[in-house]
Amino acid sequence: MNKQPHLLVGKGEVNEIALLPGDPNRVELFARLGDDFEIISENREYKICNVEYRGENITICSTGIGCPSAAIAIEELYRVGVKKMIRVGTAGAVQRGINIGELVIATGAAKEEGTTKRYEPETYPAVAHHEIVSALIESSKRHGVEVHVGAVVTDDAYYAETQEYIEKWKNARLLAVEMETSVVLTLSRRLGIQAGAILTIDGNLIEGSKKGETEEKEFSSELVDKINKMGQIALDAGISI
Repeated sequence: MNKQPHLLVGKGEVNEIALLPGDPNRVELFARLGDDFEIISENREYKICNVEYRGENITICSTGIGCPSAAIAIEELYRVGVKKMIRVGTAGAVQRGINIGELVIATGAAKEEGTTKRYEPETYPAVAHHEIVSALIESSKRHGVEVHVGAVVTDDAYYAETQEYIEKWKNARLLAVEMETSVVLTLSRRLGIQAGAILTIDGNLIEGSKKGETEEKEFSSELVDKINKMGQIALDAGISI
């Protein structure tokens, strides 16, 4: 059985539906929401496990930070049989009134990154598949969680997000900025598979709040609980599509 060079998995080892957190630590966090799970691979920023969730099987694979490493994960997952992907990550809000811990379901993503430009012109859209958007919205309703639905922006220069950039995104009515969604949506379209994204807000760049300002660790325990809820919503959506 030929293994993919970075994910170290082969055909038959993963499921058709995959959740894609950025952080490897969230793989097991989300997996523990299921009935049973097995870690099948760990290499570099990539940690993969298979989860049995309410009688269905789902794969969870971390992608690391940013579009280049996410693109590798998407390409290799597709080669071993994944047909539907849901990014589950965090983002900074760029509109007033979107609070820390709230959820955003992305309908599309602006491409403020370099990876997708190697695949196609910047003018080509990065759009979420409508069935996955609908499944995430319906799952949120079942869990009694209100969500923001709309376009986000994917940026690959975390420490170069100037006020000018932030105001530009705000004026365009984009909801939040993060670092992987545009490549997930772009590559899924090009590969002919379905993808979407759900994000937990960890700060608001317009209102001046950022992650890590008041805690010794990246996220507070309260925000981790919100991220956990996002994972459950994504798992429920995954088994419904």
